[in-house]
Amino acid sequence: MDKFINPFSDYGWKKIFGSEVSKDLIISFLNEVIQQEVIVDITFRNVEMLGLKQDQQRAVFDIFCENEKGEVFI
Repeated sequence: MDKFINPFSDYGWKKIFGSEVSKDLIISFLNEVIQQEVIVDITFRNVEMLGLKQDQQRAVFDIFCENEKGEVFI
Protein backbone atom coordinates (compact mmCIF):
# COMPACT_ATOMS: atom_id res chain seq x y z
CA MET A 1 0.00 0.00 0.00
CA ASP A 2 1.29 3.46 -0.87
CA LYS A 3 2.34 5.76 1.93
CA PHE A 4 1.14 8.96 0.24
CA ILE A 5 -1.93 10.02 -1.74
CA ASN A 6 -1.35 10.93 -5.38
CA PRO A 7 -2.88 14.43 -5.78
CA PHE A 8 -2.97 13.98 -9.57
CA SER A 9 -5.50 11.15 -9.40
CA ASP A 10 -9.24 11.77 -9.09
CA TYR A 11 -9.27 9.94 -5.75
CA GLY A 12 -6.29 11.89 -4.40
CA TRP A 13 -7.62 15.26 -5.53
CA LYS A 14 -10.99 14.63 -3.89
CA LYS A 15 -9.37 13.29 -0.72
CA ILE A 16 -7.13 16.37 -0.35
CA PHE A 17 -9.37 19.16 -1.68
CA GLY A 18 -12.91 17.76 -1.76
CA SER A 19 -14.38 18.71 1.60
CA GLU A 20 -15.48 21.74 3.61
CA VAL A 21 -12.37 21.37 5.80
CA SER A 22 -10.11 22.28 2.86
CA LYS A 23 -12.39 24.99 1.40
CA ASP A 24 -9.97 27.89 2.03
CA LEU A 25 -7.08 25.88 0.59
CA ILE A 26 -8.90 25.06 -2.65
CA ILE A 27 -10.12 28.66 -3.08
CA SER A 28 -6.53 29.92 -2.72
CA PHE A 29 -5.24 27.25 -5.11
CA LEU A 30 -7.88 27.99 -7.76
CA ASN A 31 -7.30 31.75 -7.50
CA GLU A 32 -3.57 31.21 -8.13
CA VAL A 33 -4.19 28.92 -11.09
CA ILE A 34 -7.08 30.72 -12.81
CA GLN A 35 -6.18 34.41 -12.18
CA GLN A 36 -9.02 35.66 -14.42
CA GLU A 37 -11.81 35.54 -11.86
CA VAL A 38 -11.43 36.09 -8.13
CA ILE A 39 -13.19 33.19 -6.45
CA VAL A 40 -14.78 34.18 -3.14
CA ASP A 41 -16.73 31.01 -2.37
CA ILE A 42 -17.12 27.43 -3.56
CA THR A 43 -19.87 24.85 -3.18
CA PHE A 44 -19.23 21.12 -3.28
CA ARG A 45 -21.78 19.23 -5.40
CA ASN A 46 -21.84 15.97 -7.27
CA VAL A 47 -23.42 16.76 -10.64
CA GLU A 48 -23.03 14.25 -13.46
CA MET A 49 -23.41 15.24 -17.11
CA LEU A 50 -23.78 12.38 -19.56
CA GLY A 51 -22.46 12.56 -23.12
CA LEU A 52 -24.87 13.25 -25.98
CA LYS A 53 -24.26 9.78 -27.42
CA GLN A 54 -23.90 6.39 -25.75
CA ASP A 55 -20.20 6.11 -26.64
CA GLN A 56 -19.29 9.50 -25.13
CA GLN A 57 -17.85 9.74 -21.65
CA ARG A 58 -19.56 11.44 -18.76
CA ALA A 59 -18.30 14.46 -16.84
CA VAL A 60 -18.68 15.05 -13.12
CA PHE A 61 -18.59 18.59 -11.76
CA ASP A 62 -17.66 18.60 -8.07
CA ILE A 63 -16.89 22.25 -7.36
CA PHE A 64 -19.02 25.26 -8.27
CA CYS A 65 -17.21 28.59 -7.86
CA GLU A 66 -18.65 32.02 -7.12
CA ASN A 67 -16.79 35.20 -8.06
CA GLU A 68 -16.90 38.73 -6.61
CA LYS A 69 -19.90 39.62 -8.82
CA GLY A 70 -21.94 36.68 -7.54
CA GLU A 71 -21.58 34.77 -10.82
CA VAL A 72 -21.37 30.99 -10.51
CA PHE A 73 -19.14 28.88 -12.75
CA ILE A 74 -17.50 25.45 -12.80
